[in-house]
Amino acid sequence: MSWKQTKVAPFFVGYLNKVPKPLVIFLGVFSLCFTAGLGLAALALSSTQNDPGNGAFQWGNRFEQVGLLELRPYPVLRVPGDGDTPARTYMLAGQGKRGVFDQAEANKATPVSLRGVPVKRGDLTMIQVGAVEPAETRFEGGFPSKAIPLGRWKLTGEICDGKCYAGAMRPGRGLAHKACADLCLTGGIPPVFVSSGDVNGRNFFLMADSDGKLLGDDLKPLLALFVEVEGEVEQLDDLMVFKVDLKTARVLK
Repeated sequence: MSWKQTKVAPFFVGYLNKVPKPLVIFLGVFSLCFTAGLGLAALALSSTQNDPGNGAFQWGNRFEQVGLLELRPYPVLRVPGDGDTPARTYMLAGQGKRGVFDQAEANKATPVSLRGVPVKRGDLTMIQVGAVEPAETRFEGGFPSKAIPLGRWKLTGEICDGKCYAGAMRPGRGLAHKACADLCLTGGIPPVFVSSGDVNGRNFFLMADSDGKLLGDDLKPLLALFVEVEGEVEQLDDLMVFKVDLKTARVLK
């Protein structure tokens, strides 16, 4: 009887303290390819996520201005112009998920000195109020001016709470933020319409109902969705106000 030698592929034997060289090469190449594949998958997934934006609290740029508190219909601080600097209107928020209706009602149409921390994203600025104190000053020169009507517009975009979208949280928009936005708006944070198109160069709008009053629970089903809605736009100093007719609203996707 004769025996025929057969070539056997290398394999690992547990009790031998040695791994065949072909297996070492295979495992090395596989490990490199697997690690690179995970990196590419992570890059592909991250590239599909919405940009959280560059919004943030401006802790190093504390806010302190003298102006008038008004309800439009959410609390805003109107600051008169100074030289070449035009008058400005700032949306306001309280600590956490709260508005500042109490402070606005107590100091309505009275000069105040307001201190706080700006939350800024692009040209959207909201002030987290720290303190409001009466100010001994008198405004002249036609301040505050009336809002300028800009006509009826049909806009597409997303309804967000202004504080989180401006940078208090990331992401401050989309379905991942829907529950938080609901709580913020319930607490009195001003709603902001983030438009995909601009009006006079602005894409952020303080929202009100069609009569210029506070928006109710009809707004909540539209949060964090891409919607189209019609309404009147008016300019209050540098702030745009969108008086929406929610009966015209429709979800686009």
